[in-house]
Amino acid sequence: MWRSFARLLTQFDRNKLEPAIAVRNAIGVFVPLAVGVAVGMPLGGVAVATGALQVAYSDGHDPYSQRGLRMLLATLLCALAVVVGGLTGRVPGVAILAVVLWGFAAGFAVVLGADAESLGVISLVTLIIYAAQALTVQRALNSGLLALLGGLLQTAFSIALWPLARHEPERRALAELYSELSQSALAALKSQEAPPSTAEVTRAQEALRRLGRDHGNESQRLWALLNQAERIRLSLLTLGRLRNRLARQSGDSVDLEIIGHFLQHCANLLDIIASTLVTHKALSSGVPTLRELQQLSEEYRSLEKDWASTFSGAVRLTMRRQLDAVAGQLRAAFSIAANRQLSDAQTAPAETVPDWLTRARESLAKLQANLSLQSPAFRHAVRLTATLAVGEIMAHLINGRRSYWLPMTIALVLKPEFTVTFSRGLLRIAGTLAGLVLATALFRFLHPVRGIEVILIGIFVFLVRWIGPANYGIFAINVSALVVLLVAFTGVSPTEAILTRGIMTTLGGITALAAYAVWPTWEANRSSEVLARMLDAYREYFRLVTARRAVSDPLLQRQLDKARIESKRARSQLEGSIDRLRMEPVANEKDIRVLNAVLASSHRFINAAMALEGAHEKAFWPQIDAADKFSRDVDKTLGLLSAALRGEQVSPR
Repeated sequence: MWRSFARLLTQFDRNKLEPAIAVRNAIGVFVPLAVGVAVGMPLGGVAVATGALQVAYSDGHDPYSQRGLRMLLATLLCALAVVVGGLTGRVPGVAILAVVLWGFAAGFAVVLGADAESLGVISLVTLIIYAAQALTVQRALNSGLLALLGGLLQTAFSIALWPLARHEPERRALAELYSELSQSALAALKSQEAPPSTAEVTRAQEALRRLGRDHGNESQRLWALLNQAERIRLSLLTLGRLRNRLARQSGDSVDLEIIGHFLQHCANLLDIIASTLVTHKALSSGVPTLRELQQLSEEYRSLEKDWASTFSGAVRLTMRRQLDAVAGQLRAAFSIAANRQLSDAQTAPAETVPDWLTRARESLAKLQANLSLQSPAFRHAVRLTATLAVGEIMAHLINGRRSYWLPMTIALVLKPEFTVTFSRGLLRIAGTLAGLVLATALFRFLHPVRGIEVILIGIFVFLVRWIGPANYGIFAINVSALVVLLVAFTGVSPTEAILTRGIMTTLGGITALAAYAVWPTWEANRSSEVLARMLDAYREYFRLVTARRAVSDPLLQRQLDKARIESKRARSQLEGSIDRLRMEPVANEKDIRVLNAVLASSHRFINAAMALEGAHEKAFWPQIDAADKFSRDVDKTLGLLSAALRGEQVSPR
């Protein structure tokens, strides 16, 4: 447990390095500061830059519409928090009440997903900062407008290329998927591992969800490419299982050599499609590669006369059909990527973003379903509310100029999970102290004047948004130096800011960790339910796979696509649950080993189920008694397992 926790503290995730986002976020903060200095209104520039900095945390590489909406919501919430905080700050009791109520809403928002959680935390931090200021009505409104302007400016920088590259984020997500499919085509299939390319498929689906009601040619082309990628993924998985079976039965053989060459050309063509999506230019090598695939498929077909009427012969016959299917799917995908006619390619999305009224109803239903202390989200909201109340009272009793850093640290550190809370708490404290040492050195040796301060602030915003996401400790170091620079920019002594920041952050971090230790939420208490939900999703997916009674059933295919997506989500949640459980001090090593074994077995099941779906384009479940009995037995077994995991008394008979 402690080794896993130590690795988490020192983990540096290079995949989270986003220099492009960091550059535009730094510009969004630098510009208002520079303009404020130029026109003789530095404090106004700080207010606008602060709004831009808060909204920068909502930036990302996702589709422009999704990103723009999220950043706009962050802008509005932060501006509202500035006004509410400024107006309530004159009455301490009212200010504490406002922070506590906002904190409960922010904590409960985790039910609605990562975006809602992020928006809640960002706006809560803004409220805490401004609730410590006693502003007049006019100043509060002016500050809110300036923060609104900063957020809008940051949003504009983020979506500036939307008119010129409307679907670029979606194309990039699809390119990553096809590139990963290329690698999986060459990799040996391992049934005890999760199906290949799962994360990339999920990201591509999320990227394209908001295109569901866009019926333009480019949107339809992207949906068609995603659907082809899903079909190719299923076919490659089936092909891999068949190749493994042939290898076990016949060892080295001519057909295995042909299959190896075929998969190599598949990987090459998938890379070509990925490159085409990024560069918007179809590589000339794609057509010869398609010819090679066709020739290899025909060469394998020519061996058919030598296949005996045995089980291995039946496997080879299925393999031949699978090669034809993969070649056809790749031909269609390349044609679509090269901007040729869509033909009869499937373009209907499997899952799109519902309208706002439907989303509101679904969100309300989620909130109502979690109004219980059995819900980790509700427990987190209550814990955060109580801890913020304690932190606010402590800050008012200390009555320091920047004592609001204490409750602000609580808001940033306290999370629903043990692992995240304690890792963030320790890294926040250590990173802050290291950052304050860095800030001390900057002011001690550089003695920066106002112009240099503006440049340094821009540099540290870049570092916070570029290298910060890779490790929270590095983030805390840079953000602490950045905050000291911003505070010093307003005329406050750097020495005072550094000392206060260190004390308040340490107190806030310790308070948050103590609160979680007093009333924890252990993953061990909910891992069984998470596993049961995954088995439920697998059960529904398998039921639909075995429900196919006709060669072509578009309605059933859409249901299958949705069930496959839900299965991926459920599996991802279980994997995350096991990772969190592994780092908890109350975790039982035996339970973790059992969960890992169950997960590995479930991988074998879902790989087999997906291979059944992707057997070939004309496949359907055989209408014989043995097949029906098998599907009923699997369905019953999965149902009994789910019930047992939920504590019900079950009988196998």
